[in-house]
Amino acid sequence: MELKINGRVKLIMDLQSWDSGFTKREFVITTNEQYPQDVKLECIKDKTNLLEGLAEGDEVEVSFNIRGNEYNGRYYVNLQAWKLQKQDDGMNQEAPPAPDFEPVGDDDDDLPF
Repeated sequence: MELKINGRVKLIMDLQSWDSGFTKREFVITTNEQYPQDVKLECIKDKTNLLEGLAEGDEVEVSFNIRGNEYNGRYYVNLQAWKLQKQDDGMNQEAPPAPDFEPVGDDDDDLPF
């Protein structure tokens, strides 16, 4: 099951690493809904590089998996991002150039119908 969420990057936290070699980087996005939600997601191991080139305020679409575990009778849920796609908000897009059009024949010709 592929889960996706869209929103604006609110916060990108520093890379965390442990002696075992495990690395993690967390980030928060604010959803684009009537009642916006701040959602914390994480990138682990080699996926931490997905956040490179991303800045706070960027619109993104995040594909993620839900991971849950139990530790000492407590349950934890993590949202692990595996794909980040920066969305173009359309404000920087230029209109496509108009096609070159040259009329065929003379302008004085009558229409055949």
